[in-house]
Amino acid sequence: MKSQEILHQPYTLGSLVLKNRFVMAPMTRSRALNYMPNDLMLEYYKQRSTAGLIITEGVAPSANGTGYVRIPGIYTEAQIEGWKKITAAVHENDAKIFAQVIHTGRSSHVDNLPEGGEILAPSGISTDSDVWTDTQGMQKASLPREMTIADIEATKNEFVQAALNAIGAGFDGIELHGANGYLLDQFLNPASNQRSDEYGGSIENRARFYIEVTAAVVNAIGKDKVGARISPYGLFNGMIIYPEMEDTFFYLAAELSKIGIVYLHLVDHSSMGAPALTDSVVKGMRANFKGTIVGVKNYTAETAVADIENGTIDLPAFGRAFIANPDLPYKFLNNLELAQPDMATLYVASATGEVGYTDYPFAEVVSS
Repeated sequence: MKSQEILHQPYTLGSLVLKNRFVMAPMTRSRALNYMPNDLMLEYYKQRSTAGLIITEGVAPSANGTGYVRIPGIYTEAQIEGWKKITAAVHENDAKIFAQVIHTGRSSHVDNLPEGGEILAPSGISTDSDVWTDTQGMQKASLPREMTIADIEATKNEFVQAALNAIGAGFDGIELHGANGYLLDQFLNPASNQRSDEYGGSIENRARFYIEVTAAVVNAIGKDKVGARISPYGLFNGMIIYPEMEDTFFYLAAELSKIGIVYLHLVDHSSMGAPALTDSVVKGMRANFKGTIVGVKNYTAETAVADIENGTIDLPAFGRAFIANPDLPYKFLNNLELAQPDMATLYVASATGEVGYTDYPFAEVVSS
């Protein structure tokens, strides 16, 4: 245990004290029938409140942002009431929970939107990628409408209202999902942003929307309640690697640091086929962002400890390990073998979605 002792110690995150350094990474699980957080989701998050901090699956701030099937929202009173039950259950086990607010932008299909939703993006360019729909299976992503300045202002307000709704629902904070080719990331990347106004072209202009959304959310709920996710070198949802990419993310990290958000969530999905983060990106994030850095990259106990000790990150996030091991900290502590997730049940459309979701067993308690 000695080698991983740091993982099991409390950590101060802004004004919060986490009971340990285990972060449950945000993962889409597609159990929110009719876009509603439900009792099955309550059980799922309650089981995994062994983590010091849970970051939820992506939660839509509006009908427009709901691009995937069965993802929960936080823009109606009924959704807020559903989340209240979940946050209360997580807090009963002394865990903290942030809602990851995701606007999918162009990474969407019209069949997945609630009534009144519209697909918007920085530019009217499709990802040309496949999106699952419950109505007709895999389909090509729909062509988005280029956002007007009025759309941009309205969408900022949607993020702010979602953050206020999250705090009202009992969340300890929110994470802005600015990674993996979703709307905030789409503004950063020239593959999806070919605007010629103040939100396109230069590094500063392409980063403007992300920065303005973050500042507005911080103004609404406080800097200690806001984190942000980024994915340099990410290729998901039609993103590309471009010449000034590293400089773009260094600039963004520095601006987010000035705003004072509580953490920056740095994604390395090289274990899933994406390019690995370069040493220059890793060092540049630490140099430009002065708050807590959360890292996710298929960590083991040993690699998580190594990255904490070498200063790369402060908090390790565990994804699929938490899916199959709701008591992950206990298993690490006692050197127990980890269960592996059933990949066929990661995303389930049926009402019996507990299979591969809430039916992973806890380890038997080891007597002292």
